[in-house]
Amino acid sequence: MSTTAESAVGHDELAVLKLLALEGGLAGDVKISCSHLADRLDASNQTASRRLQRLESAALLERDTVSDGQWVAITDDGERALHAEYEDYRRIFEADSEVELQGTVTSGMGEGRHYISLSGYQRQFEDRLGYEPFPGTLNVDLRAESVRRRSAVSSLDPVPIDGWEDDDRTYGPAVCYAATIETADGQTYENAHTIAPERTHHDEDQLEIIAPEKLRDELELADDDHVTISVGDRE
Repeated sequence: MSTTAESAVGHDELAVLKLLALEGGLAGDVKISCSHLADRLDASNQTASRRLQRLESAALLERDTVSDGQWVAITDDGERALHAEYEDYRRIFEADSEVELQGTVTSGMGEGRHYISLSGYQRQFEDRLGYEPFPGTLNVDLRAESVRRRSAVSSLDPVPIDGWEDDDRTYGPAVCYAATIETADGQTYENAHTIAPERTHHDEDQLEIIAPEKLRDELELADDDHVTISVGDRE
């Protein structure tokens, strides 16, 4: 989604997206007219049409205009936007806010071991997370519904890891979130954190987790094992 498109989508457009979802737009194409939408919004036909155009430009919905209206479907990006709104309200009204993600263990490329071991990051991990991570990450392939739900993590309080540089190169910032891991047989591990570069849309279907111990050994995990990760604010 482009910056220009993002800037054109505000609360008014998200309200339209919510109405379309209530009309069935998450399940597939729904037929709607600008006059019907205008009545629901208590706005003019032109205003309703303009908001649909903005949502389409931002790739939050797809539409096909026909002689007596238009067929509209909410895209994956649109569903993620609605999930983010939902999680904001969850955080307002529910005291214990956390996001539950599910996936399967997979082998990584080994890059996590290298970066986590760098001194510029290590010092911050010890200071801000309270431990020196095992030199490697537990990699999880998220299920499709958890990929959509992952956007809600941004409403939680992160632990920022600052960027730094040495004589050779500059290393970017990252964000960590407290996490608890539960295996299919009920084992749990609480003192862990998700970690990702401080950039949006970074490998949304992949989750990397760090901890003081090697999580594969501690939880007796192998590739393709199912895990549930509860990401949330830890006291």
